[in-house]
Amino acid sequence: MSTGRLHGFESLEERSLLVALDFAGTVVEVLPQPFRLRFETAEGFSEHIPDFLAVFHDGSRWLFDVRPGPLIKERDETCFAASGEAALAVGWRYSVVTGWRSHVLSVLDALSAQRRPLEDQLGLQDWMLEALSRGSVTFGEMVAATSLPVVARAHALHLLWHRRLGIDLSRPLGDHSLVWSVTESG
Repeated sequence: MSTGRLHGFESLEERSLLVALDFAGTVVEVLPQPFRLRFETAEGFSEHIPDFLAVFHDGSRWLFDVRPGPLIKERDETCFAASGEAALAVGWRYSVVTGWRSHVLSVLDALSAQRRPLEDQLGLQDWMLEALSRGSVTFGEMVAATSLPVVARAHALHLLWHRRLGIDLSRPLGDHSLVWSVTESG
């Protein structure tokens, strides 16, 4: 994770949020179960522990609860509303993560597999960046511009993870996906 530490998670849904936060690249700290919130409801007092508090480079904070949509019960909704009010009171953002588009998770998993340092002894990354110097191209065209397209795919994923290249995450990643240099608007 971009915080430089390992972070525990209690579910695959929480893991997915951590991968997405890591990909965002602007997180400096993630605190799991950051506090216990005690609040009053019509039925009496209740407690809730939010799942994560993310701290960003600009100092902003974002509080998260993670629960698959079909598993959210009425009590959860009350707890989430209380967490949202508490976050608002201190100037934080708040979200309940209920799920992801399936292709977003598969793309982030593929990209995160290439997040580690990657030696580019063949200069494939430079070839791909040069292919993009004249504007956006498809993923397939970009890797085909190298001497070893099969090997270039791993390097392309590495560049995407480290945000040296951009893609549209609202669509699945494939050879026809448009790729652009981060200096270009896309």
